[in-house]
Amino acid sequence: MAPVRPGTDTFFTGEDNFPSMESKFGRGFVIPLVALSKHFALPPEQAFYGAADHLDELILPAQFAGTRIESLVEQLRKKVIWHQPGSMDRETAVEVRAILQKLLVEVDLAFGIADPQIGTYD
Repeated sequence: MAPVRPGTDTFFTGEDNFPSMESKFGRGFVIPLVALSKHFALPPEQAFYGAADHLDELILPAQFAGTRIESLVEQLRKKVIWHQPGSMDRETAVEVRAILQKLLVEVDLAFGIADPQIGTYD
């Protein structure tokens, strides 16, 4: 593994030994959700700029088809993609965060975690 320079965060910058990937904003299920979560950790007036890009290659795993997870992913897509930045940012950001939290709990439940909890770190 390449040495980590002091003050850098290689987890999110992609500086590692993995080969270059074609996707610019992330592809898969968990990777786009993590990238999207980073947006919604920002103040609401900044959260939506570029957030929808991470949904372009979000892939719903087949085992989640027809489940509450699929429904939450669709809600997430609608809230983020249809949002017009600068219009009701605060209200919609709160809704998106709530959907993300519900989605994370549902994924943990699907993986067999009996009592997943979001936590109180906010």
